[in-house]
Amino acid sequence: MLNFIVGHSDDPDSQGAIEEVLQQCITDLAGMKPKAGILFAAIDFDHSLILEEIDRVFPGLDLIGCTTDGEISSRLGFQQDSLTLLLFCSDTIDIYAGVGYGAKNDPVAAAKEAVEQATQKSNAAPKLCITLPASYIEDGSTTSGESILKGLKLALGSHFPIVGGTAGDQFRFQKTYQFFGNKVLSDSLPVLIFSGDILLSYGIGCGWQPIGRKSIVTKAQGTLLYEIDGKPATEFYQHYLGDRPPTAENPLAVYEGDSERYYMRVPNTYDWEVGSINFLGDIPEQATVQVTDISRDEVIAASQTSFEIAMKNYPGTKPEAVLLFSCCCRRWLLGTRAKEEYQLVQNALTQEIPVCGFYTYGEFAPLESQGSSYYHQETFVTLLLGTK
Repeated sequence: MLNFIVGHSDDPDSQGAIEEVLQQCITDLAGMKPKAGILFAAIDFDHSLILEEIDRVFPGLDLIGCTTDGEISSRLGFQQDSLTLLLFCSDTIDIYAGVGYGAKNDPVAAAKEAVEQATQKSNAAPKLCITLPASYIEDGSTTSGESILKGLKLALGSHFPIVGGTAGDQFRFQKTYQFFGNKVLSDSLPVLIFSGDILLSYGIGCGWQPIGRKSIVTKAQGTLLYEIDGKPATEFYQHYLGDRPPTAENPLAVYEGDSERYYMRVPNTYDWEVGSINFLGDIPEQATVQVTDISRDEVIAASQTSFEIAMKNYPGTKPEAVLLFSCCCRRWLLGTRAKEEYQLVQNALTQEIPVCGFYTYGEFAPLESQGSSYYHQETFVTLLLGTK
């Protein structure tokens, strides 16, 4: 048995919002006791107060969460400046939270700490990790999504399903917060580990179309891309964009080995004199890449593609919950059309199923079923959960 309960409020007052959310959850629980939970909250709430209220009503709940760039649920659809809580109830599935500290300076150690804390509470083999780590720490200082993922893979296995997204702060890029139990944290790596009788599947979609020929990264260091095919990175972009600078509208598709599967990297800043471009994620040397172009209709349609891939790969008869992780750059580029992402997923559902999610500063998910997880950008991730 697995039950999912969703509460969601757009009340701007912290006390009013959490009271509304908790009342919704209590009503729908109908006497069931939640085993774990995930909280997504806009940046301007009083997060300490909210966590204290959750702990008062559900003491000792294995809870993780983070601040966001937008919230999604089956109660209110797409919202900003809102608060949503997802609760898990089950007598056949173990769901335990863990947290690691110092995610920026030592993400591998933080991942190990978080996973060990969660897994030591269960004797069953882990089957899924949901993670919601820090992105911006303070003064523009950031964590590395790739390093966080590397640490989680070392702790769980290279092909273990790791899904989630990094915390947001509503496009301010100053400081994000993570939640663990009744604690508000700022440089942490919270995880929720599932084991037991859990069924799951996932799907991704982006909607950007690669253009031009494939090229090879010939010089890069971390997030700094210097050369493609032996020429300055800015010259590579100018070949396709002319005098337009590289922006989030034209991310780079980075291919997985020799396959046709790729993940996205978003240009951040550039140096015309040096010819380099700084991205919001690492660019590996010798990777095959293509510049991409945007069609907003196709970007929106990618949310349905993501959901349909997850449904096709779901190993049971029907999922019992849908979790969504979409990139803040998608929301920004789509503007008032951002709400259509959730609407397409909702329209694709053939029955009433709880949905919960948020807009992230980077997404985690495998590129394919049973594949290794990657750190994504400008991507829409669907995670389906159930027991049948």
